[in-house]
Amino acid sequence: MRKAEVQGANAVQMTMAAALGGLLALGVAMLVLLLGAVAVSNGILREEVTLQMTALACVLGCFCGGVLTCFRWRARFLPGGLAAGLVCFLLIVAVGMLTGDDFALGLQALVELAGCLCGGAAAGLLCGGGKRRRQPASRKN
Repeated sequence: MRKAEVQGANAVQMTMAAALGGLLALGVAMLVLLLGAVAVSNGILREEVTLQMTALACVLGCFCGGVLTCFRWRARFLPGGLAAGLVCFLLIVAVGMLTGDDFALGLQALVELAGCLCGGAAAGLLCGGGKRRRQPASRKN
């Protein structure tokens, strides 16, 4: 197999890993937001914590998606986690635009972006932290 073919296959594998991680991150974030909505509805949480709940959902979702991406994209962990976070943020923006709202770079969008990138970066750092270098063999003189 030629070097260009191997690089093309690796690019497809990396793209698929980031897309699957972003989709998982979006699903987990939506599940956390659903649980938060149920808690607000039942009176467990107040309505004023919606911004914090959004940040928590983005961080948890992108952490889960970043871990999946890191397991599928074994070469570089931190870029894999960040890619999953970025894909999740872009999916959140796309869903927001499809619902009819305009995209405005306000506080909500910045919190979502920061949460997605922080969750993905945390996954990348924690998945890649276990590497240890081999000790060189000691010489016997």
